Amino acid sequence: MGFDFGTKKIGVAIGQKLTQTASPLPEIPAKDGQPRWETLAALIDEWQPDAFVVGIPLNEDGTDNALTKRARKFGNRLHGRFGLPLFTTNEHLSSYDARDQIQQYSGRAAKSNRQIDSVAAALIIETWFAELEPTTGHNL
Repeated sequence: MGFDFGTKKIGVAIGQKLTQTASPLPEIPAKDGQPRWETLAALIDEWQPDAFVVGIPLNEDGTDNALTKRARKFGNRLHGRFGLPLFTTNEHLSSYDARDQIQQYSGRAAKSNRQIDSVAAALIIETWFAELEPTTGHNL
């Protein structure tokens, strides 16, 4: 299960390692970076992921930015609450790529932020898959 951390909403996606693809799930509202943990727990219960992948926002040169520490903290809380392995990947520009992908699919500009964060979470998972050695299928 992948996450695109944000302070107002958190994008969520589910991935399949065998096909190395991911699909967006409903975004989770957040208040100052704190998700509705009960909503997140219900998604985890429903999808039964094997691990978490959290996108870590880094600057173009790979250095930390204002949200880097908060995204890492969110990942650590996920791991602590649910006990699943945690992986991270650089999510630099994933929201921009998600907006472009939505525009290509729909044929029009993505004017609202609806589902952009969850599409970004799917791209985060697919980026993480691309960084891995080929192995057997697992749900993320």
